[in-house]
Amino acid sequence: MKETCLLCLMFLLYTKSNQIGVTVSPSRSQFFKGESVILNCEDDSSAGWTLRRNTSGGTRTQCGSEWGSGDGLSCEIDYLVPSDSGVYWCESRGGGASSMLVNISVSGGSVILQSPVLPVMEGHDLTLSCQSKTPPSNPSAAFYKDGSLIRTEPTGHMTLQHVSRSDEGLYKCHIRDHGESPSSWISVSERPSTTSAPSTTSAPGSPGSPLLHILLPATCVGSVVLLMSLVLFLWKCFQQKSREEPPPDDITYSHVNTRSAGSGPPPSRDPPSDPIIIYSTLR
Repeated sequence: MKETCLLCLMFLLYTKSNQIGVTVSPSRSQFFKGESVILNCEDDSSAGWTLRRNTSGGTRTQCGSEWGSGDGLSCEIDYLVPSDSGVYWCESRGGGASSMLVNISVSGGSVILQSPVLPVMEGHDLTLSCQSKTPPSNPSAAFYKDGSLIRTEPTGHMTLQHVSRSDEGLYKCHIRDHGESPSSWISVSERPSTTSAPSTTSAPGSPGSPLLHILLPATCVGSVVLLMSLVLFLWKCFQQKSREEPPPDDITYSHVNTRSAGSGPPPSRDPPSDPIIIYSTLR
């Protein structure tokens, strides 16, 4: 029993460690040079998670040692420069890396593409915004995927509805007279399978439905009560019927006619012959 509990605890810790991710505030993947950003490891335990990054200026460098300021679990970069562009993730003391990585791009130009920093789930909508450092007179922007023009939007915003895995790729935008943004890779994650985990809610009447757990005992009790009432009713009817029926030997003749065997009225003085008895009514 103790060994089973220990294995369960190790499994939960392993699962939780794989689910650790990085949050970015403000939540976008591209920034202008000179902006600030705060990154956090989504962890409330004492596993010792720290933020690391891989950029052109260094590999697996830890927050606070060569870049940013913070306690490792949370890190802030006050002044972003293009060399801060790269991949950021969380890492435990044992060297285990988080399952979710974020890619941050810092542009020294005047246009950036505002896109989700985390993968978009299949079937959801994806909104992209083209933003310039100085407000343009014409906010119209052209959006590209893998170098090919998708379309031009007069508002500078484009929404792709019900994305699928085919929508993954490198996206960028261009504002006339202002320039082009860096490219950002947008990932699309698969929709969770309905059979991968048990559902917390059940349809009414299904085996796991709380409503069924309430109705089933009530139905059983009601059936028993109804059956007992029916038996009691039949027993009372039988008793009442027994009281109303007379004993078998108690016979009442309501009307009796007698007639002689011959024709015509019998002699007044001679003794009558054997009569024929007719029972007209018998109760």
